[in-house]
Amino acid sequence: MKIEIPESLKVQHKELHKELASAMKAGGEVGSAARKVAEILHPHFEKEEEYALPPLGLLRTLATRKYEPEMEEVLVMTGKLKSEYKKMLDEHKAIVLALDSLARAAKKEKKDRYVELSRKLKMHALDEEEFLYPASLLIGRYVRERVELAHYEHHAGGGCC
Repeated sequence: MKIEIPESLKVQHKELHKELASAMKAGGEVGSAARKVAEILHPHFEKEEEYALPPLGLLRTLATRKYEPEMEEVLVMTGKLKSEYKKMLDEHKAIVLALDSLARAAKKEKKDRYVELSRKLKMHALDEEEFLYPASLLIGRYVRERVELAHYEHHAGGGCC
């Protein structure tokens, strides 16, 4: 079973990257501020795409109470998210500070589309903090409980040693 980021989140990340690339090409203070955002944001997005967002690909299946043992692969990802959770949130704080600088530069240079980009990226980070990361962690907890239940049932039913 391949555990993948939901398509809507993939598209959202791609669009945000594209808009940020445009801001970097804008030149002036906006371009400089956008490059600083990208320096922080790019490695953060890579981590999200490696282990924070793929577990969400199981959400629809798990919501229908379907469970497959191959889903256990998600535990590596959710374990990594759990151990990196505080760091991921700290990175969001740094990203927001950089986005504030981008918004100030965009206002100064009257480039409203980059003020809006700053707002959208902040909302994206807030979505991750309030919904996406917690949902990924809950998916990990649910799968772990299913694994433990299966193990318990196997041992209780005399299917072991």
